[in-house]
Amino acid sequence: MVVAVRQGESQRAVARQFRVRLSVVQRWVQRAGDQPLEEVDWRDRSRQPHHRPTRSGPEVEAQVIALRQQLRESALGEYGAAAILAALAERGAETLPSVRTINRILARHGLFDGRPRVRRPPPPPGWYLPEVACGKAELDAFDTISGLVIEGGGNVEVLTGVSLHGGLIGCWPMADLRTVAVRAALLEHWRSFGRPGYAQFDNDTLFQGPHQHPDAIGTVTRLCLSLHITPLFTPPRETGFQAAVESLNNRWQQKVWERWHHESLAALAVRSEQYVLAARAKTRLRQEAAPERGPFPQEWQLDLQAAPQGQVIFLRRTDDAGWVSLLGHRFLVDRHWLHRLVRAEVMLPEGPIRFHALRRRDPSWQPLLQEAPYSLPRKRSQR
Repeated sequence: MVVAVRQGESQRAVARQFRVRLSVVQRWVQRAGDQPLEEVDWRDRSRQPHHRPTRSGPEVEAQVIALRQQLRESALGEYGAAAILAALAERGAETLPSVRTINRILARHGLFDGRPRVRRPPPPPGWYLPEVACGKAELDAFDTISGLVIEGGGNVEVLTGVSLHGGLIGCWPMADLRTVAVRAALLEHWRSFGRPGYAQFDNDTLFQGPHQHPDAIGTVTRLCLSLHITPLFTPPRETGFQAAVESLNNRWQQKVWERWHHESLAALAVRSEQYVLAARAKTRLRQEAAPERGPFPQEWQLDLQAAPQGQVIFLRRTDDAGWVSLLGHRFLVDRHWLHRLVRAEVMLPEGPIRFHALRRRDPSWQPLLQEAPYSLPRKRSQR
């Protein structure tokens, strides 16, 4: 374009020839000036102004930096933005920047003592299970909602569940939530949609079984094992692992429980089912992209007296000596892995228990820390 203009063509004609705006031709001609073309700096330049009218002048910045150094070496030792502003006012400075302006000056020159917080990306969903994290297996998380009361109709408890990858939800309002009802709801859900690779619960006795007896394997755990579903129990008093189903609990209470007046448990169940069907329709594409769920066995029957076989997983945090507690026993994991997460894989009925290290910062790093012998005593199920 510059060559064409220098050869005598008008800038407007050159703009039409190269199909650009006239201002583009004018800018490059002005940039080239009378210089030889090989000496012109053709690189793009920042459009940022050389001086911002609202920015403090260099003399103010120099004064702030010098005053900070003086205050830092003073007997009092206070040299933050508020202390600098007070010192400027005391010295009768003509221009008094605000505390925020002083902080921006200090940040611009890298004079903050504190280290900025490093924002790391969150781990993938189900990061504590390699098969779930890489999308090869589905996980169904279950929880309960309690403390609800229908006016004149009694107490209400709700069993909720959601799949981690597919977002497939289920909600079962009941008057009295017992283990038998939990098993029936799980069977209904898995018969309809297939079996996940893992079923995740918290440590409620409703799911895990009684805590007062060692080596107690609850009937919900036995149900999962008989269907070749690996049950997983999250760490006690830990947040985040049940985030998906707890989010569902919140949505259900907002969209179903608080939104409508329910005259009876039956009316609540109808409203809940309508919400569940609508939510499943909304996540249909997500369900289709989720890991494939296993078919439900046709001639399967639950035998609660059969010896449980398979793998049960407990997520636990070590204490200040490197021990963890599960199944009514204490196991030494690693004396150097203190107050850290571990995944305990219990192989039933004859063990062993394998303890793997877990770190949210590096979810792919899950080395084996310890392998402990374990044997499940033969007990009859009481339910």
